[in-house]
Amino acid sequence: MPFPDPTLPAPPAAPQDLASALRLAIDAASRFRGATAPNPTVGCCLLDAEGRVVALDAHRRAGTAHAEAGAIAQARAAGTVGRVHTVVVTLEPCDHHGRTPPCTEAILSTPARRVVVGAVDPNPAVAGGGAGRLARAGLDVLMADGLPGCAALADGCRALIAPFAKRATTGRPYVTVKQALDPAGSMIPPPGAKTFTSEPALRLAHALRRRADAVLTGSGTVLGDDPGFDVRRVPDHPGRRRQLAVLDRRGRVPAAWLERAASRNLDAFRSDDIGTALDRLGAAGALEVLVEAGPAVLESVAAAGLWDEWVVIRKGRGAAPDRAEVRRRGGAVETLELS
Repeated sequence: MPFPDPTLPAPPAAPQDLASALRLAIDAASRFRGATAPNPTVGCCLLDAEGRVVALDAHRRAGTAHAEAGAIAQARAAGTVGRVHTVVVTLEPCDHHGRTPPCTEAILSTPARRVVVGAVDPNPAVAGGGAGRLARAGLDVLMADGLPGCAALADGCRALIAPFAKRATTGRPYVTVKQALDPAGSMIPPPGAKTFTSEPALRLAHALRRRADAVLTGSGTVLGDDPGFDVRRVPDHPGRRRQLAVLDRRGRVPAAWLERAASRNLDAFRSDDIGTALDRLGAAGALEVLVEAGPAVLESVAAAGLWDEWVVIRKGRGAAPDRAEVRRRGGAVETLELS
């Protein structure tokens, strides 16, 4: 779980195979996770016939160019669009008009002959439409799943759009839970402290906030800790505002506290229950919500099976580093040492 600066690095000059190009596109897109809602996070790498990178870009925020259009615009500006042969993109290009024109049209405006797609569009209303349009136009459309060395990268593409897929198919955002435990398994910090984890663990926690469109918490956490819920220990996306849902059935959190949250770029509201809060956040366009709350709220989320990713940050014993255990629904547990 890196903490990247959104600025894209210069792409490599040496020829790239399709797997390497797809990895470049994934890395580019990952830098903007948490900035693109309600649109998916997407990266695109353009190659010439020899495999050299012509352009690399990612979708940066809603209303701006999609990844394919951005990369093609880069190539036009550099006078290299005539070299475009292969379009490598993490998500199936769109074939409909929204706030921007279809990416299929941008691709068809180039001499591209091949398109490599990391993941099919999860929206059942449009899935396959972009790939079909390009194939009917005579382009060779390849799914990354079937390419040598690309199966794991295709999994990475699907993981990248998991929040978008969740909202597209259920109307609710992807739910990530963050839980910190001391060596005894307690979530309660020592008296007078708000946390017991290390600086690397705190950077991870703020990176999780950075990629989320909303935070969900409970009234007990607000009243007991007066948390900021803003992104501080890693660079945030410029100008980013998030929503803050406070579970507060009894109205214990003062209205003034909710109003002050606006100064931290948070649009706060109360909700009676988790389901209602998730419905409201999904309707507002949130793709991912980070749950930062006490044991009672976390128990409710677990009991109702509402989570998609559960991140447990465990305090190390003695001089041992903290570690994070990341569990995704239906997947294996990933362990990270935080040092």
